[in-house]
Amino acid sequence: MWADHLPGSRKDLALHIADDELGYAWLTAPDGRRLHLAEAQVPGDVPAMGAYRARQRRGEPAPARFEEAVAPHDVDPVARVALLDRQGIDEAVVFPNFGLFWVRSLEGQPEAQLANMEAWNRWAVEGLRPAGAGRLRPVGHVSLRDPDWLEGQLATLADGGIEAAMVPIGPVDGQPFSHPDLDRCWSAFERSGISVMFHISDGPRPFDDAWYEGDANPVEPLLMSLSISVTPMLALQDLSLGGVLERHPGLRVGLVEFTSSWFAQFLPALDAGYRFHAAYNGLTPDRLPLAPSDYLRRQVRIATFGFERPERLTASVGDLFMFGSDYPHAEGLIRPLEDFRAAGGPPVGESTDGLYRGNVEWLLGR
Repeated sequence: MWADHLPGSRKDLALHIADDELGYAWLTAPDGRRLHLAEAQVPGDVPAMGAYRARQRRGEPAPARFEEAVAPHDVDPVARVALLDRQGIDEAVVFPNFGLFWVRSLEGQPEAQLANMEAWNRWAVEGLRPAGAGRLRPVGHVSLRDPDWLEGQLATLADGGIEAAMVPIGPVDGQPFSHPDLDRCWSAFERSGISVMFHISDGPRPFDDAWYEGDANPVEPLLMSLSISVTPMLALQDLSLGGVLERHPGLRVGLVEFTSSWFAQFLPALDAGYRFHAAYNGLTPDRLPLAPSDYLRRQVRIATFGFERPERLTASVGDLFMFGSDYPHAEGLIRPLEDFRAAGGPPVGESTDGLYRGNVEWLLGR
C-alpha cells in the first residue's frame, strides 16, 4: 500500500511487510528495521494472538503466511462493507491499522515519516472512500511537525471527502500543542473542516524511556496499557488550559481506544486544579472565558466501551461518548453491537442516539 501510493522518486521511503526466515511477516522500516509483527488478528481472541507471539519468540515456524491468514474484510473495502451488513452497522470509522505502530520508530526520519502518512492518505482518498460507498469513513494520518506539508495534506483530504485525520498525541518536536508556533496547524484543521483524531499508538511517550525497558513488546509495552489515560489527560489539559480550544472554537477533537471512564473524574478535577493553581499563585481565575471542562464538553468526544457503562458516564458529565468496537483487533468485539450490549452498553434507541450515531456525526462535521 505504501509503495503503491508514493511516486517513483520516493518509493525508497516506503514501509513494507516482509517475511523473515521462519515465515513471520514484519512491518519493516525503509532502512530494513523490523518494527512489529504483521499479525492476522482474530477479534475476541486475545489468547490466540499471544500464542502466535510466543511461538515466534520460541523460534518455531509460522503456522501460515500473513497473506493467507488475513481476512478479506481486513484489506478489501468492498468486503468490509458486506461485513457491516452482517453486523448491523450502517457506517464505520476506519483507522490505519499499521499506522498505530510505526510513527515513533520513524521520528528521527521526518521525510520517511511524512511520506508514509501521505501514502495512507492517498489510499484513503483514492481507494478506501470510493470503494466504501459512503459507509466507510476513513481517517487520514498527519503530523504537525511541518505546517506547510500539513496544510497541503488537509486540503487534499478535504477535497477527497475525508472528514478526520489522526494526529500523534504528544509534543511536536519538543513543543506542546499550545505552543504559538502550532496555532497555524490548528487553524488549518478549522479551515479544512477536518477533525483531529487521537488514537492510542506508539507515538511520543509520557514517561522516561527507562520505565519501558525490558518489556516483551517494545512497541506496545505494558506501561501503555496500565497508564492508558495519562497521554490523553496531558493532551486535553494542554488544549484547554493552553488556550488552543479558546483560540480555535471550530476545532473538533476525538479520542479513540483510550477508554473513557476516567473522563468523568477528569473534568471536575481539571476545573478544581485550575482554580487552586490560580489562588495559590495569585492569578486571576478568569484567564480563560470558560471553565476548562466547558471547552472539552464543547469540542471533544470520546469513544467508550460497553463495560464502562456509558449511560452512567453520560448522566455524570453529558452526552459526549461514542460507541466503539475496536474491530478487527484481537481485543475488539467480534459482534460489535451484541457484544457491546452484553458487556454493559445500553440498547440502540432514541435515548442513545448520541452514543451510537449523533456524537460521531458531530465529530465528522456532518
